[in-house]
Amino acid sequence: MEVTARAPGKIILTGEHAVVHGSAAVAASIDLYTTTTLQIPSDSDANDGLLKIKLEDMGLEFSWPIEKIKDALPDFGNPLFSQPQSCSPESVLAIASLVEEQNIPEAKIELASGLSAFLWMYPSIHGYKPATAIVTSTLPLGSGLGSSASFCVSLSAALLALTSAVSLDFGHKGWLSFTEDNLELVNKWAYEGEKIIHGKPSGIDNTVSTFGNMIMFKSGKLTLMKSSMPLRMLITNTKVGRNTKALVAGVSERTLRHPQAMNAVFIAVDYISKELSSIIQSPAADPLSLTEKEEKLEELMEMNQGLLQCMGVSHASIETVLRTTLKYKLSSKLTGAGGGGCVLTMLPTLLSGNVIDKVIAELESCGFHCQIAGIGGNGVEICFDNSP
Repeated sequence: MEVTARAPGKIILTGEHAVVHGSAAVAASIDLYTTTTLQIPSDSDANDGLLKIKLEDMGLEFSWPIEKIKDALPDFGNPLFSQPQSCSPESVLAIASLVEEQNIPEAKIELASGLSAFLWMYPSIHGYKPATAIVTSTLPLGSGLGSSASFCVSLSAALLALTSAVSLDFGHKGWLSFTEDNLELVNKWAYEGEKIIHGKPSGIDNTVSTFGNMIMFKSGKLTLMKSSMPLRMLITNTKVGRNTKALVAGVSERTLRHPQAMNAVFIAVDYISKELSSIIQSPAADPLSLTEKEEKLEELMEMNQGLLQCMGVSHASIETVLRTTLKYKLSSKLTGAGGGGCVLTMLPTLLSGNVIDKVIAELESCGFHCQIAGIGGNGVEICFDNSP
């Protein structure tokens, strides 16, 4: 049996940091994906007795004897795949020992948490069957584009697709979407994987990756949205690492020092998120109204970036991207925690390819990496015919 699942990454369009202080924020899927192919051989072919995961982009492969997994995690003789389970403290320790045996390269040590999620999710759903998972991704790791959630969602979808928990057409050609109920189950399992990787995730990244389109979130409430207009962004990875916890703490400290001023900033961000969501969801009757909507979105992005600078979460690398894109009259803002990471630049519908090429060339001459992505597309999808 074989299935391939792909799950999109995500961006924060508006509201990062301010959402922690009660403002609304808007997140959207992007058409950059993590893809997981799961191969579970028939009993007659399962000779090696191993559970393997291949990270093809990195040229890395990790494997564990099924018997060793059974000894470490003895409670999965009858997996309850329709009932997502949290990893117990005892299982966390057992899985950590299994991961430590793999001698992960020091430069790739951040992979350990993803391998731990895999070692929890696979036996929880499929028990002690030998299998191989092959993972590829167009998402950069640790840059605020939801790479870990994309991995967990694609893994969850591939695992569940080969169980009776979901109802799917195995004869379908090309990419296939789950039903709404099945998406809920995929999302719940992906969230359990995210908890292993991040401890206390918000659930926003995996929800966007599962359902696609856009989500407004405020005070713990998530509202699914659907864009009525095509959106493209240039995503510039500054390749500057950042400490998310320190940046969040810095905003909180600034709020304690200047409560009234910062409260005004958060209120403004709230209005920006709500206006942006209204514009994106309202229909554009003709090309002229589409252009007007794009201009309003550009202004809102610029305002949000200015407010993020007020919060103290910009960075010299981000400012370089802003100056460069402004020369071409394009609007940009950081996405995610700031302090480095990625920057979004809106690409209007009528913008020429020649201008885009010039912007990318100038940004990449600074050592940055650029990718163009469609915004607000489909969530997780699966394919059975080996030719997605």
